[in-house]
Amino acid sequence: MTRRYHLILLVGLLLMLIMPGQGVFAQTPAPVTDRPLVVINGYYLDKDTIAVGDSFNLFVELKNISATQDASNLILSFINDSFLPQETGGVVALGMLAAGGDRTVTQRFLVSSSLAGQPVGTIPLNLSYTGPDGTQYSERFTITLQLRIYYRAAFTPTPSPTPTLAPVVRPQLVVSSYRTDVNPLQPGSLFKLSLDVRNLGNADARSVTMVLGGGVAPDPGGTPQPGGVSGAGGDLSVFAPVGSSNLVFLGDVPAGASLSTTSDLVVNVSANPGAYTLKISFVYTDPKGLRLVDDQIITLLIYRLPVLEVNFYRDPGPLFSGQPNILPIQVVNLGKTTVVLGNMTVSAEGAELQNNTVLVGALDPGGFYTLDTTFTPMQAGEMTIKVVLNYTDDFNQPRQVEQIIPVVVQEGAPVIEPGMPSGEGEIPVQPVQETFWQKVWRFMRGLLGLDSALPQPVVPEGEAPVQEFESVPVPPLKGP
Repeated sequence: MTRRYHLILLVGLLLMLIMPGQGVFAQTPAPVTDRPLVVINGYYLDKDTIAVGDSFNLFVELKNISATQDASNLILSFINDSFLPQETGGVVALGMLAAGGDRTVTQRFLVSSSLAGQPVGTIPLNLSYTGPDGTQYSERFTITLQLRIYYRAAFTPTPSPTPTLAPVVRPQLVVSSYRTDVNPLQPGSLFKLSLDVRNLGNADARSVTMVLGGGVAPDPGGTPQPGGVSGAGGDLSVFAPVGSSNLVFLGDVPAGASLSTTSDLVVNVSANPGAYTLKISFVYTDPKGLRLVDDQIITLLIYRLPVLEVNFYRDPGPLFSGQPNILPIQVVNLGKTTVVLGNMTVSAEGAELQNNTVLVGALDPGGFYTLDTTFTPMQAGEMTIKVVLNYTDDFNQPRQVEQIIPVVVQEGAPVIEPGMPSGEGEIPVQPVQETFWQKVWRFMRGLLGLDSALPQPVVPEGEAPVQEFESVPVPPLKGP
């Protein structure tokens, strides 16, 4: 009995060592972690068949198969040279997809001519999203679509028509060029935007309406809806229409024709310098009565140029030709932001200048910088002082601010050349002749302590005597 018991115990120990998941050598199972996982649950088209040149909507159903983890910041991109995205750039942002939730994404495509003769085409999809803990995930999918193709009939003794691809009849409106009457554009600028629109399609576009700012959603069925065109969803936060709404009626545009239109716009005063896009939508109907929408994007640049005033900070006084004069020049920042200026250079034609270049640097709003320049004009008359300030604009391009200060130069004082005879050019003045009794009278005034000086000569008005009188000797006075 004891031997049988020991045998059973030994067999049990061997089984515990051998069986997986049990015994002292058993491995502990790793904990199962969950993360968001977004997959494609299915996809379908709004058409039964598609061919080269067709436009269609692709509907993709996304599903988060995680039971507990939400996926946020979903970005779905369609990158393909065979199926060209329309109405958007091929990138769709979905926001958040809850755990176990699903969502359908719609993207419109145009079948490129590069798929001519191909039975199928593929659309690669790149999906990126973020987990609750901030981890980035990315998935890549491939969607395969079947194309309708036409095959050339085989040669037979009996003549038969050769099937050909049916041409796509559709208008296509594009903005061939655009321009503004104000350059550069700054916050608060009122300007006219001129657009040249051309129909590159092979059909007429009827009842064309241009919507500034876009925001027009095409009807999936293509049938015009009652109520006309709505442009309330356009983005006009930076460029807004003035004097009219953002809807501009253009009329009919035949195939191959072009037209020009002009709209008054204003730049928002709160806009910062940079490059901004303005979306433009063209809503029209084709010859079959279907409503179509073509979206265009143009780019406009906004600058914030410095507002500077250059002038004298005090009256420079009379300026004489041939003599050095001081020009008290001052530059003031009248703008609302700090500007960084480079060199300030003062120049003038027909004059010599010294201390006429200086580096200004940063100027706060309302700040100023002064420069005293030595100015020696060569001739009298009206002259202009040109002040040039260099700086770099918001797009790192060198620019200049140039201002003109008018001055009047007077004739300088005559200069006596060496070797000129003394008294040349002076006004001759003759001494006053005295009688005997006038001399006696002066003698008596001197005895009494009164003025006994010689009488001064009479000089004509406007002339100054430059020659001194010869003194007349006076006999010495005798008295107490």
